[in-house]
Amino acid sequence: MPSEPTKALVAVPNPHPGRDYEVRCQTPEFTCLCPLTGQPDFATVTVTYVPDRSLVELKSLKLYLWSYRNEGGFHEDMTNRILDDLVAAVAPRRMTVITDWLVRGGIHTVVEASHPS
Repeated sequence: MPSEPTKALVAVPNPHPGRDYEVRCQTPEFTCLCPLTGQPDFATVTVTYVPDRSLVELKSLKLYLWSYRNEGGFHEDMTNRILDDLVAAVAPRRMTVITDWLVRGGIHTVVEASHPS
C-alpha cells in the first residue's frame, strides 16, 4: 500500500539523551496553498533541533510535511504550525524551523521560528 499524508508525527527514543547534539532535516519539496488565491506555494523547510529524550522519525516527518499540500495558510502560519507540532511531538531542548519560499509576486520570503522563543 502506498504512503499517504498524515499529521501524525512519530517520536523515537534518542540513543544519546545525555549529550547535546544538533539534528538538521531539510526538504525542498514543501507545498501548501495560498489562502487568498488557492495557488500553490513552494518552500524549502529546514528543521534544526537539539533533541532531549526523543527524535522525530523521518518518514513520519516526510508524511507530515506532505499533509500540507492541500491546506491554505500564510507563510508565517505554516512555519509556526510546523514548529508547534514538532515541539509537541518530540519536546526538544531547542528547535528552529526555517521556511524559504520561492518568489511570489516579486517577493522572496524566509520565515524563521524558534523554541524556546
